[in-house]
Amino acid sequence: MPTLRIVAAVVRDDRSRWLLVRKRGTTAFMQPGGKLEAGEAPDDALVRELNEELGLVVTPEQLGHLGRFTAPAANEAGFDVDCDVYTAPLAGPVEALAEIEELRWVDVREPGDLELAPLISLLR
Repeated sequence: MPTLRIVAAVVRDDRSRWLLVRKRGTTAFMQPGGKLEAGEAPDDALVRELNEELGLVVTPEQLGHLGRFTAPAANEAGFDVDCDVYTAPLAGPVEALAEIEELRWVDVREPGDLELAPLISLLR
């Protein structure tokens, strides 16, 4: 199966809810992040993506590497994702920018009927 190389962040609030995003034209909520550019280190890619998607400014030193995971892609049928996942601080207000349609704070252990990306089930 073709694989997309991506990075994602677990950003929590003071109630341990995760910040999840839904991209325009999709239905599944996922962690913020995205695809690596050619030659880009995973932590640098996540710093860039958090700023582009949320207006969140963090440094690579503020990230905590949780591991590298593989799961079915949420919005690209027939693809898997190969993802470095990091914790990232909530270092200021966030807003939906670029291709992000919606933000939600979610208790991922009890998401109700919210459609979550498959990768999240590996991390909860």
